[in-house]
Amino acid sequence: MTAPTPQARPTDDRPSLAQPGSARPRLRAVAVAPLLTAVPAALAVGAAVALAPERARVPLGWGLGVAALLLCAAVAVAAHAAQTSRLLLRRLETVSRDAGRLLQEKATLAEESARERDRLTDEFTRERARLAEQNAHRKVRLAAELDRERTRLGAENARVTEELRQARADRAAAVSAAAHTAGRLQALTTGMLADLRAMEERHADEDVLADLLHLDHRTAQAGRLADVVAVLTGARSGRRWAKPIVMESVLRGAMGRIGAYQRVRIHSASEAAVAGHAAEGVMHALAELLDNAANFSPPTAEVHVYVEEVPAGVIVSVEDSGLVMGEAQLRRAERAVSGAEPETGGLAGTRLGLTVVGRLARKYGLTVSFRPSARGGTGALLLIPQDILATPAQRAPQNTRRGAAHQ
Repeated sequence: MTAPTPQARPTDDRPSLAQPGSARPRLRAVAVAPLLTAVPAALAVGAAVALAPERARVPLGWGLGVAALLLCAAVAVAAHAAQTSRLLLRRLETVSRDAGRLLQEKATLAEESARERDRLTDEFTRERARLAEQNAHRKVRLAAELDRERTRLGAENARVTEELRQARADRAAAVSAAAHTAGRLQALTTGMLADLRAMEERHADEDVLADLLHLDHRTAQAGRLADVVAVLTGARSGRRWAKPIVMESVLRGAMGRIGAYQRVRIHSASEAAVAGHAAEGVMHALAELLDNAANFSPPTAEVHVYVEEVPAGVIVSVEDSGLVMGEAQLRRAERAVSGAEPETGGLAGTRLGLTVVGRLARKYGLTVSFRPSARGGTGALLLIPQDILATPAQRAPQNTRRGAAHQ
């Protein structure tokens, strides 16, 4: 849009009301009439005085002079009034013409403004219609794209949902199969341990007995691995105890399930016993702690186990002389034994064993914590609560304890 070109106004050299003094007549124009009147009046006065008697000349001269002056003044006033009237009339004509010209310019500007307004209104209307059309096309296109994307996401969601359902079904099937396999392995190892003990009782040869004891120990370790799978999959333990098991038998049964059992030293003077339904779980948790301490100690270092009875239950301390865990490792270990990690994916080695301890601790109400060991390594404390401890009248006889020690 281009602005209208302003039209040049015609120049006017005539006086304007805007100019100060433009309504006043010039002195030259006003002085001509008095001068023309003064000359004949002076001649007439001179002639009259000359023709009058001598005695009347002075009064007559003064009277005629004053009359002549008054006449000149009247003529000057009349000339001034006439000149002023002409100037005012001329100025009035000029103002009238300027007013007409301004009205004409105003009408012209109003007409141009109306045309420009109409033109801008038309352009705005066309632009709005064009934008409305573009928005309508874009809206239709976006609606179509949204429908396609919604359809695609719906199909993708259905596919992912089906895959998730299938993955959950596969996971449940795998866990069920693992639990079933763990149960069969537990039953198999329990039967093998029973057969090996029967063989140990039949053979008196020291070499054969040593081999049988070695196989017994290896089978106990395999049974512990089956127990790990059973705990992680939620299956029930393969071994049951009808009567309470004394603490020394529980400790020796845990020691017999790890590879470095010869490095474990038990310092126990406790007569406490663990209830039969929880003895296997406590024995397995202690086995994992003993194995963890042995694995993180030098190959020739000993692992010491202490038992202390407290009002809250029995505390079993496992002390090693290996590496001291850092803050991050200590937090991970405490989180694992607290049972706060629901998933087992990616767990292996020590972390897997501590996760098993956490599951057993949550199941039987055990409390596991870590502290720096006086021997230079890390100490693990296992609190067995009073809820799963047996009273002295409920403790098993010595032969039951001996059987548990072999487990």
